[in-house]
Amino acid sequence: MVDSERLIGEFMELVQVDSESGAERQMADLLKEKLTQLGLEVFEDGAGAVEVGRGTGNLIANLPGNGGKGPVFLMCAHMDTVKPGKGVKPRREKGKILSAGDTILGSDDKAGVAAILESLRVIKEQNIAHGGLQVVFTVGEEIGLVGAKNLDYGRIIAKAGFVLDSGGPPGEIIIKAPTQFSFKAAIKGKAAHAGIAPEEGINAIVVAAHAIAAMQVGRIDNETTSNIGLISGGRATNIVPELVTLEGETRSISPEKAKAQLDHMLEAIQGAVEQFGAQVDLKVAKEYDPINLAPDSWPVRTAVQACRNLGLEPVLGQTGGGSDANVFNGRGIDCANLGIGMEKVHTTEEFIAEENLVANAKLMVEIIRVAQEAG
Repeated sequence: MVDSERLIGEFMELVQVDSESGAERQMADLLKEKLTQLGLEVFEDGAGAVEVGRGTGNLIANLPGNGGKGPVFLMCAHMDTVKPGKGVKPRREKGKILSAGDTILGSDDKAGVAAILESLRVIKEQNIAHGGLQVVFTVGEEIGLVGAKNLDYGRIIAKAGFVLDSGGPPGEIIIKAPTQFSFKAAIKGKAAHAGIAPEEGINAIVVAAHAIAAMQVGRIDNETTSNIGLISGGRATNIVPELVTLEGETRSISPEKAKAQLDHMLEAIQGAVEQFGAQVDLKVAKEYDPINLAPDSWPVRTAVQACRNLGLEPVLGQTGGGSDANVFNGRGIDCANLGIGMEKVHTTEEFIAEENLVANAKLMVEIIRVAQEAG
């Protein structure tokens, strides 16, 4: 019942709308129009005011139940793309959709958006019973899950749902994903002339080097990773540097392991600072909560049954990355992240198979059907 050509055509329309993170206005307006035409009540929240100049909020759309007995649940995808995402020119080639090669394609996450829109059309056309649906299209996912973090949760009545934003094939159901902590350490030494009186200075770069050398960085175990991603400081080779900034992160499927790794990295910084008589200004943030869904939780068993009904092999997986689903789970909304088959995302070689676009829409329609039985 999914109209493949309609779906592919709409996807190609969506990817040609510029919507790099922070510039989602045109996409939001188009989606408002499409959702309204489908009979949904659409609201734009105030997430756009969080960062100066952003201007576009999340879209929250409601489709009232039509006599179905299933619970209200949400379907989510994000509107923004990474750079270079302006002037995308999609092309169809041997069953795949690609860009012209000088931009990303934007299947991350417009493939998710397209699947949701098509599923809404199908259930309207076929009068498929449901207990009510909420659609959330977020902004700023690619720059730190900004939209999901600042969503107007007072308007969310769903207690469970699905995010369409994983790179695995249709049938993959992400039930575990890490929590993440980030930190920024401004190490303050003492400036001095490097050739005349270096002993009067405290070299902040040396302090930072000792701190990093004392850390475990990279793959810690099969659930935990850490990284130092940014380091900056110094003014000239003849000046003992007085300030260096380190930025890093740690993430783990286990919140306890993530916290332990964070403490280890901060202790390494503090130890080096004390050793050299320097100072440090530390800022730590919890970026998002983990996903830890039980196999018998409502979204997982619903998605598994829908996959089986369509002849897809359900695969319960875990990932090392974060998504809007992490934020929703942290807010008490059980959300699985579904594989949608996008490949080589965040590169100019990005593509998606047309059969995966179609499978995504079919799966969402079937999830809506199964939801009536899953209760």
